[in-house]
Amino acid sequence: MIPRGAFCAAISAILLMGAFDTVFAHCDTMNGPPIPEAMQDFEKGDVTPVLKWVKSEYEAEVRAAFTQAVLVRTKGPEAKALADRYFLETVVRLHRAGEGAPYTGIKDTPPEKIVVLADEALAKGYVEELVQKMQSHLAAAMQEKFIKAMQAGQEKDKIVEAGREFVEAYVLYMHYIEGVHAAIMSAPDHRVGEEEQAENTGHGH
Repeated sequence: MIPRGAFCAAISAILLMGAFDTVFAHCDTMNGPPIPEAMQDFEKGDVTPVLKWVKSEYEAEVRAAFTQAVLVRTKGPEAKALADRYFLETVVRLHRAGEGAPYTGIKDTPPEKIVVLADEALAKGYVEELVQKMQSHLAAAMQEKFIKAMQAGQEKDKIVEAGREFVEAYVLYMHYIEGVHAAIMSAPDHRVGEEEQAENTGHGH
């Protein structure tokens, strides 16, 4: 069984391989966590909760935007809509800046299903269901790349083009496995386990 910390690190590696932009973009959407909290701030009259979504160097700008928005949104429905949008865009823009990512506007696209499950896991307070789903996805992805490499290798030494197809499938398969394995080996939980094993056997690295 893969330690939970190592498994999460492996999943992070997979996300970095092919879905990094999608993960970043979650906070760009109306359903992303910063925006509901920003709207709640208006109702409570307190900007504090949403400040955690921005780096400390951007806090003053968010506070100033909140103060301006609170004043303007009392001047009618249209003013309220504009003030709300201004504040939301300020929060999301500065959140993205803290991630080192470009800001391209707030989007209405729904988040990926796995992102929803990850948020639900935090809300419910248990991660087991998410881990099971991710483990099944990981296994399926590994199996798919393995089968493609196996099938492509059947004629790899007889036909040049078939050989090239095998090499392409082989590289994809190996890079995927190596990336996941490297993430597991570098995870804190895994390193701790290795250190304990070395102490018990009297060996060090």
